[in-house]
Amino acid sequence: MLFLDLAVVLVYLALALWYGQRAYRGRTVRDYFLTGRDAPWWAIMASIVATETSTVTVISVPGYAFAGDLTFLQLALGYVAGRLMISSFLLPAFLNRDLLTAYQLLSDRLGRTLGRAAAVVFLATRNIADGLRLFATALVLAAMATVAAEAAGVAAPSPTVVIAVGIGAIAAVTLAYTWLGGMRAVIWMDVVQLALYLTGAAVAVAILIGRLPDGLTTAWTAVAAAGKLRLFDFAFDLTRDYTFWSGVIGGAFFTAATHGADQMFVQRYLCSRSLREARLALGLSGVFVLVQFALFLGIGLLLWTFYETAAPPDALAAITASGTVQADRVFPMFLMTHLPPGLRGLVLASILAAAMSTLSSSLNSSAASTIGDFYLHGQRIGNDDTRVLRASRWATAVWAVVQVVVALVAIGMSQRVIDDVLRVQFFAGGLMLGLFVLATMLARPTARAGAAGLTVGLATLIAVALFTPLSWQWYVLVGVTVTVAVGMLAQRPGSDAPNG
Repeated sequence: MLFLDLAVVLVYLALALWYGQRAYRGRTVRDYFLTGRDAPWWAIMASIVATETSTVTVISVPGYAFAGDLTFLQLALGYVAGRLMISSFLLPAFLNRDLLTAYQLLSDRLGRTLGRAAAVVFLATRNIADGLRLFATALVLAAMATVAAEAAGVAAPSPTVVIAVGIGAIAAVTLAYTWLGGMRAVIWMDVVQLALYLTGAAVAVAILIGRLPDGLTTAWTAVAAAGKLRLFDFAFDLTRDYTFWSGVIGGAFFTAATHGADQMFVQRYLCSRSLREARLALGLSGVFVLVQFALFLGIGLLLWTFYETAAPPDALAAITASGTVQADRVFPMFLMTHLPPGLRGLVLASILAAAMSTLSSSLNSSAASTIGDFYLHGQRIGNDDTRVLRASRWATAVWAVVQVVVALVAIGMSQRVIDDVLRVQFFAGGLMLGLFVLATMLARPTARAGAAGLTVGLATLIAVALFTPLSWQWYVLVGVTVTVAVGMLAQRPGSDAPNG
């Protein structure tokens, strides 16, 4: 990689470390995990958006439009609807209690066993998935390093070595500022990282438009003629992904699960000054994500136009396999071959920012769940904050090591295996959301209701995945419906809520 690009990346990483050291101003566990509940709504909104935007999003969404059309945006419409559901039904239950983690609500309402079981599911699926996201980010770094080496006329480094070094470097810097600054550093670095990767996207758009003969006019004419402006697909086929129905309905329930039953997002609401500000941050984050997805899809259309009308015929030969262009690699290829030195480094830093925003949130929320749901043995934070704070930092480090191990193991895995592992999140999402619905909807829920709903819901989802062609976008809806229905049937009239 050229010196100027590397210098830009190193400056960004150094600033992340510097801010982590300065961000933490409190001395209590609540400050470390909840910022003392003084984070402004707009910073929480930015943190929510940055957290759910990983490197995979930045690379894959343009690839979706490059290979297809704009129907991915239907899913983002579902994301907006899902946030409205959470704001109305779940946020009051979280904000009106003295909670450190989302799963303490389940422990209070359904019993400590189910609360801890939900925490275990969160810790397992979150750290496996984010370890794989760490691996995916290192893959992008390896591809960019290879292109940069070829452009500089030097021997390309071993991809395996670059991936392993990239995994270690990203994890080390992310752990450092998360360890030092806690949730305050995570939220404010998310604000910076959101601005950085959107700046990188804007730079890419400007350069793409400049490379087209008549700018946006050329792009609009070309993509319209190719039918790539299609936004809605109203076909009612439950086996297909990205239809209007699976996108809006399935996307709404998927978002309700991820943002309403996942500690990584719930922890942000718990940092809010009030219920009103939490609702404002969550609701507007959905609008922001919708606009952001439109931006990334637009980049995909501009890329398609560029390579169809202005680039040499063999420009994508390096990422073509069996006559098909690997769409997810088009954007990284363009960035490394068409951006000038310095700007390349800026865009690479923006890709790292997208990855680190997700990873830092994952580490802090995993540590919070470890402390709140297990280390404190179901008790609220006491007076010995020094001891608990020390344990919190070590828990953060342990989960960083776990994610690095997952990422290193993934080097030898096929992409198909990775996809299958990530689908675990869709199973877990519906089941966890079902438990939260039972905990908040029933006046006096019992552990019996939660256990029955969880068991039958899991069995149903396994059967659906193995024996039906149903699209994965419906899994969360199936999971939450079965879990809630069975839980309500198993609820014994007049039963008291468990004491834990």
